[in-house]
Amino acid sequence: MRRIGIWIAVGGLLLGTAACGGGSGGGPGTGGTPKAASLSVGAVAEPANLDFTSTEGAAIPQALLVNVYEGLVKLDQNGRIVPLLAEKWDVSGDRRTYTFTLRPGVKFSSGAPFTADDVVFSLDRVRSDWKLKIKAQLDVVDKVEKKDDTTAVVTLKRPSNGFLYAMATRLGAMFSRTGVADLPNKPVGTGPYVLGEWRRGDSLRLDANPSYWGTKPALSSVTLKYFKDATAMNNALLTGGIDVISSVQAPESLQQFADPGRFQVIEGTTNGEVVLSMNNGRPPFDDKSVRQAVRHAIDHKALLDTAWAGRGQLIGSMTPPTDPWYEDRTGDYPYDPAKAKELLGGKTYTVKMRIPNLPYAVASAQVVKSQLAQVGITADIEPLEFPARWLDQVFSKGDYDLSIINHVEPRDMGIFADKSYYFRYDNPEFGKLLAAADEGTEQEQTDALKQAAKLLSDDAAADWLFLFPNLIVAKKGVTGLPQNAIAESFDFTALAKQ
Repeated sequence: MRRIGIWIAVGGLLLGTAACGGGSGGGPGTGGTPKAASLSVGAVAEPANLDFTSTEGAAIPQALLVNVYEGLVKLDQNGRIVPLLAEKWDVSGDRRTYTFTLRPGVKFSSGAPFTADDVVFSLDRVRSDWKLKIKAQLDVVDKVEKKDDTTAVVTLKRPSNGFLYAMATRLGAMFSRTGVADLPNKPVGTGPYVLGEWRRGDSLRLDANPSYWGTKPALSSVTLKYFKDATAMNNALLTGGIDVISSVQAPESLQQFADPGRFQVIEGTTNGEVVLSMNNGRPPFDDKSVRQAVRHAIDHKALLDTAWAGRGQLIGSMTPPTDPWYEDRTGDYPYDPAKAKELLGGKTYTVKMRIPNLPYAVASAQVVKSQLAQVGITADIEPLEFPARWLDQVFSKGDYDLSIINHVEPRDMGIFADKSYYFRYDNPEFGKLLAAADEGTEQEQTDALKQAAKLLSDDAAADWLFLFPNLIVAKKGVTGLPQNAIAESFDFTALAKQ
């Protein structure tokens, strides 16, 4: 929940709440050729509703983006931008005009045709109706026009390296002009799946779209089964209750799945930065020296080994290695308790560490608390129900000193440019670097973003504990699972079950 680029287990609703069916277009039994197999995927991130235009968090696009809603483009496994609803696009010499040629014959699950009118409608809605901070990523758009039914033209106010990439996120999702009346409950998209049944607090089932324009899914349905407890999710896979654990929440338990005759373990990377957030807007973390002391006080290697069984990668700033401008910044603040104490000048502090009640945050917080205590900072840990209380108290109100959250949205360094964002970080020079990067040449973009990442690190705007790994465990016969999770969606389109 990410723009809040956060891994939000959006849910916490009471088990047994009435199921919400939806999605005209149906699934098996409503038309089309029945599929041979279904798949059940264990997850921790349940949506609070199904509207990612007004609700922060990663859980909704994780389930619906690419699977139910499609954009003109999408990200492939290597982070490249590839065609989806647009067959191709042309860029003008001044880099301000993008002409998208749309695939013919595409229909929404409601049966309505997808045309350039829907492109205009969808992109105009980002500015007029979206509630999320991330909509600012498309402020660079000057106008969106229909040339003909299969051609849409987007004109930018200035050249932008980030525009097309933003179009591969939820911001570029295409909506039907007649399909937005009840977005929280009834998604209408062009994708290979439609909403089958949503049992709040338990599961969300997507059924194959029998009228899908592209390659039909190999599965009749995919059910996301939500678990609050890592042990329960592991047991569900061991006993056959689910087919896949989408994100392992107890890495030390992987030995349970060491039988290659029954299970497969996939380990790759994500762009999810597990951030130790410091509230730059109030004492003591409005003092750069105190923030720097925190960074020196944390033994990141020991934290990763203890909290997440050594799985993941140390990074040192808000850029993952899959971005072209990544630089290893882990050496900026080496573990040095003596230096931390020197920066604190003999002062001691008691601070409020308000964290989401998610496994990685709870485990990491215990290590952070112990290490900060060694230099004179007492961190009182307060787990908050996730997402509702954490979003309200930390993200919205900024009522915290320290927090820990996994920011999963791609290329999200720009969240530090918004001084009203919950970090409360305010450095105009950082914003200038981002603006220069967006408008410049490819090399200028890389150079400026390297400088921006260095500035964040130098300012100790936050601390970056580790890069969250992509850890998936599945039954042996499941194919098409992603090696890396570097987009917002869990793309079900390649999944199959032998």
